[in-house]
Parts: sequence; structure tokens; C-alpha cells
Amino acid sequence: MFERIRQIIIKEFIQILRDPRMRTLLFLPPIIQMIIFGYAASTDVKNIQMAVYDLDNTPESRDLVREFTYSDYFHVKHYIYTDRAAEEMIDKSDVNTVIRFNLGFGNDLNANRQAQAQLIIDGSDSNTAAVISAYANQIMERYSSRLLDKRVQVLLNRSIRFPKIDLRTRAWFNENLLSRDFFIPGVIALIVTVVTLLLTSMAIVKEKEIGTIEQLIVSPINSWELILGKLLPFALIGLFDILLVTVVGVFWFDVPIRGNLLLLFGSAILYLLTTLGIGLFISTIANTQQEAMMTAFFFIFPAILLSGFVFPIYNMPKLIQYITYVNPIRYFLVIIRGIFLKGVGIEILWPQMMALFALGIVIFTLSTLRFRKRLG
Repeated sequence: MFERIRQIIIKEFIQILRDPRMRTLLFLPPIIQMIIFGYAASTDVKNIQMAVYDLDNTPESRDLVREFTYSDYFHVKHYIYTDRAAEEMIDKSDVNTVIRFNLGFGNDLNANRQAQAQLIIDGSDSNTAAVISAYANQIMERYSSRLLDKRVQVLLNRSIRFPKIDLRTRAWFNENLLSRDFFIPGVIALIVTVVTLLLTSMAIVKEKEIGTIEQLIVSPINSWELILGKLLPFALIGLFDILLVTVVGVFWFDVPIRGNLLLLFGSAILYLLTTLGIGLFISTIANTQQEAMMTAFFFIFPAILLSGFVFPIYNMPKLIQYITYVNPIRYFLVIIRGIFLKGVGIEILWPQMMALFALGIVIFTLSTLRFRKRLG
């Protein structure tokens, strides 16, 4: 029994690895994807391109501009002198924001009146616009507070301390609030999903296309031996890819891994039950490799969108939130981010692991039954 399974596994590895292009596709793309995603998948907003439209041109307006440029976020790219130029800068996306000072800004401040400045933000990207607005408000509040303290000291001609609240925040787990540390563990889950699901579905369909599936059917092996022999190589490839992209994430991008690696690979095995099961199911409904690929991507894209990888699940409508409970990527993302960033163990992650186990058993059983029925 085990000898027959071993022979099928050997046959699968020989078939996979004898093609130089296939060897390259198995191991090089995950590394390239990790590097690309590692640099591209970021919600950090830095180096905000700003234009200054200063009709006042006083020391006060220039001082406020310096507050923006001295921060780590804003970079003054242009000084403009007409409303038309401001519109063109925003329309062409040459700048993200324009700060405008009307005539009299400095006089209002010197006369202890409320001075007004306008910040025009490109709102086509709502997330970036919200971040820019938050940064600008912080700079404005800090500038106003310092200006108020200075004026009060001058008016009273003595040093007076006013009550203030010194709020000191501390972020746990991702101390520097780097979005890359949050996204890269998720990228590992996505790469493993794509690789194992596509390989499983397309490899079995390939047997149909070249006519070797009939030879396997009439051979003296049981259907479950055939299934194990066909899927175990892809499970091992998936685990190797996890190790490969984890090494790249840790040593190339300096993403911390604070948890137990054995727990990571144990959870990955539970997750592979679902991806291999879905790949097996796709192989039963597709007749060509092109159909298998299109069907796999039909599953992959919604699964990624509903996993919490990019958009928080709690921001989704209630109906969509209920649908995410049958999405295995949702649970694996919680596990892999918990292991990488928080260093938590099975005592915290067991609900997600049990959910993966239950989904894996159901998906794998249904796919196996359908595959055996098609073989029959």
C-alpha cells in the first residue's frame, strides 16, 4: 500500500522537476513575488508632494510652511502664484496637496485674530487623503499651540505654565507601525495559496489532457492512494515555499518572527488541507489546464478580498462578514500574523486552527468523494 503511494509520489516529483521551466516556476516566482509585494504592499504615506500658494508671503506664512517641510512627511515641490496653476497641479497629480495663504494671514496672527489657511488635497485616493489631512491637522495644532504659548508669555511678560496633557502612545508588536511588517506575513499566505491551488488543479487536469489518467485508473491502486500520491508532492512543495518566502521576509525585509516555527508549519499543514482540497475539486470540474487556471483565479481573488489582507473584515457589511467565516485564508492570516508579530501560541490561536481543521476536513472530504466519483 505505502509502496504504491511512494511510487506515485516519486513519479510526480520526476514529472514536476524534469522540466527546467517548471523547476524555475516552482521556486523563483515565490521569491520574486515576495520581494515585489514586500516593497509595493504598503499603506505608509510618506514624501507627500506639496505645492505652496502664498499670497501673503510674510514670515508667519513661511514659518508654517517650514513646519510642514521639517516633518518627515511633506516635501514642497512647487511654489505657485495662480489659482489655475493649483488646479493643474492637482489635476495632473503633480502634487498631492496645495497649501494656500491669502493676503493678511500674517497680520491676523499679529493682531491676535484667527488666521485662515487652506489645504487642498487630492481626494481621488480617499485613504491617502485622510492620512494627509490627519498629518496636516497635527502640524497645525502643534504650530498653533506653540504660537499661543509664545504670545501669552509676551503679553503677561512672565513665564507661566499652563496645564497640558502629555499623551504618550506605545504600539505593541509593531513598534514602528510599519505596514510592511503587517503585510508581508499575509503575502506568505497568498503565495502559498496561489502556488498549491494552481499546481494541484492543473497537474491533475494535465493527466486528463495527455490521457494518462486512464492508465492510473486501470492500475492496481485504490482511488485514495492515487489522491494521496498526487497531492502529497504539492503539499511538500507548499511547505518548502513557506520556508523559502519566510526566509526572504525575515532576512531581506527584517520582518520579526517572534513565535514558534513548528506552530507555523503545523498550521500551514492544516491550511494546505483546504487549498489542496479546493485544487482537487477544481480538477474535477475542469477539462483543460486553461479552464483550471481560470476557475482557480475565480476563487482566489474573492478569497483574498474577503480575508482581511487589505480591508478589515469589521468594516465590511454584516452579510459579507458572515461569508468570510467559510474563507480559510481569513483564519490562516490571523495565525501567521499572530506568530510573526505577536509571538502568540496555540493557547491563543486554537480557535483559528480548529476552524482550519474543520474546513479542511469538509473541503477535502467532499473533493475526494467527487474525484472518486469522476474516476468511477
